[in-house]
Amino acid sequence: MSAILIGVMVTELLKLTPTGEQADALLTTMRQCNAAANRAAEVAFEHGTANKIRVQQLIYAELRDPAGPHRLGAQMSILAVHKACRAYKRDKNIQPTFRPLGAVAYDQRILSWKARDRVSILTTTAGRILIPVAYLGRWAPERRDRIRGQANLIYRDGKFYLAVVIDVEDPPPGPEPDEWLGVDLGIVNIATDSDGTTHSGKGLRAVRRRNLQLRRRLQAKRTKSATRLLRHRKRKESRMARDVNHCISKSLVSKAQRTGRGIALEDLQGIRDRVTVKRAQRADQHSWSFHQLRTFIAYKATMAGVPVRPVDPRNTSRTCPGCGLIDKRNRPTRDDFRCIDCGLAGPADTFAARNISRRAAIMRPHAA
Repeated sequence: MSAILIGVMVTELLKLTPTGEQADALLTTMRQCNAAANRAAEVAFEHGTANKIRVQQLIYAELRDPAGPHRLGAQMSILAVHKACRAYKRDKNIQPTFRPLGAVAYDQRILSWKARDRVSILTTTAGRILIPVAYLGRWAPERRDRIRGQANLIYRDGKFYLAVVIDVEDPPPGPEPDEWLGVDLGIVNIATDSDGTTHSGKGLRAVRRRNLQLRRRLQAKRTKSATRLLRHRKRKESRMARDVNHCISKSLVSKAQRTGRGIALEDLQGIRDRVTVKRAQRADQHSWSFHQLRTFIAYKATMAGVPVRPVDPRNTSRTCPGCGLIDKRNRPTRDDFRCIDCGLAGPADTFAARNISRRAAIMRPHAA
């Protein structure tokens, strides 16, 4: 990563705690905004344009009409049009549709912070309401003045959340580290560092395989209840994978910071196109969140002042860390490494992580 750091954008999910009446007002607002977005998407599709100004000219008066079905305020109407145009721009072959309780965008004109734990939010039926906020994120209480852009109102499992983007300042860059904590990423072992610590993906793989079998059965049914259960299982699996990646990235960054080392990671861009696996392993390969784990490590490391250096992953699992011999036969099995020249043997993932660490150490700073 670059030594010149300009800040990290962190998305925090903040839980709202509205009263019963406030909850009803929020639900009504979400339904009206999504209905308006559907109407705007219909107009955009009919006229074949994703231009926000053009669609706004065509639909704005209808969305604002007090006697119409939507009856939105000025800014809510504009945001509904923007939502429709963004969705239509992604694929102009279909007309976008939005769920009645899909996420609704709020900007500074219709949402404001009145205190550390209070947010004023506009509704279509009750005007502005002041709602307490239970902070779920690490940065939100201290960084309320650094909230950037729009916030998304989300309704999930009977609870309301605000997804906000917070600009977290980077610590000043320190000196170039002399040593690097190498990290080998994999499917069986999600991450193994050069100290020999392994973070297994066994539990997550088991859940994914059970869900794969369940998905096949539910997709064959094609019922509403089956579709609902599919969505529920998908969200649950995604939350579990995200939690695992957060825990692994936190552990790696904490160790590197504590020992004064940087973190060396394999540059796995395009790995799914380069690597072939057996048919039975394809589901594991394509469901594993390579990018998410790397992103978590990168932003946590940046905030901790730990440099991250990507290295070329070629032959890291076939190179002997003792004598340097590169040979496919050095790795007779997935888990074991045994050099055919010097006889050095040990866990294959740990040796790969050590090779990654060494490659980072010999790289010039500007090549990071």
